[in-house]
Amino acid sequence: MKNRLNFLVVGLLWIANSVYAQSTEGMVTYEHKSYWTKINARLTFLSKEEKDRMKLTWGNEDGYGVKMKLYFDEKQSLYTYFSDQGQSEDGQWSWRQDDYLIHRNFDANKLIEHHEMLGKTYLMEDSLVTYNWRVQNQIKDVAGYICMKAETFDPVKNQKITAWFAQDIPVAAGPERYFGLPGLILELDINDGDVVVSAQKVELKNVQKELALPKMKGKKIKVADYNQMIQKHIAESMKAQRNPFWSMRY
Repeated sequence: MKNRLNFLVVGLLWIANSVYAQSTEGMVTYEHKSYWTKINARLTFLSKEEKDRMKLTWGNEDGYGVKMKLYFDEKQSLYTYFSDQGQSEDGQWSWRQDDYLIHRNFDANKLIEHHEMLGKTYLMEDSLVTYNWRVQNQIKDVAGYICMKAETFDPVKNQKITAWFAQDIPVAAGPERYFGLPGLILELDINDGDVVVSAQKVELKNVQKELALPKMKGKKIKVADYNQMIQKHIAESMKAQRNPFWSMRY
């Protein structure tokens, strides 16, 4: 009887561990949408007539979308384009995506970012810096998961950030440059809908092969220097009455 109970306990522990492992490892497919009429509406040098004309021109076509993917487990995550080739919705045009990859090692507190921006490719290796999140008392469904709301502020680009995270997937990963919540971020809203990154599909599976870093080249730079470069570019572009986000990620 004792041996039978021991066998049962071991079996239950194995099942529990297997279920937990399945919920902390996998791949998320996101749709990244940029709403340019909203982004342009924030440009102070444009007149109301110019903003109205843009809104009328784009109409219902506003909302440029691209697919992204995130591989994750408890210890690390890797976020990049879903495919190296971008393609128009009608399939008539294709292009090479910019270099863009974000890898986080939570155990080692290490960040690696590979960005192509302003005509150059940068390779950042630095420590992780977590945003100061404020969890809100709101929930909603994203890709079949009940998610809680959290907010923070990006002082580099002067943007309000809203995230919806799933506590049922207890990992600190997330899309773009955002992470650090007690659950996987399945939706990200930048500046009240200027850009929305929303999970379309969550697959819980083994992704150890996909989490391996590819070979990357670029000018090595620290995150603080990269952020300073972004702020300088935004300030100079606004002064010259140019949209800074045509040549960098919003």
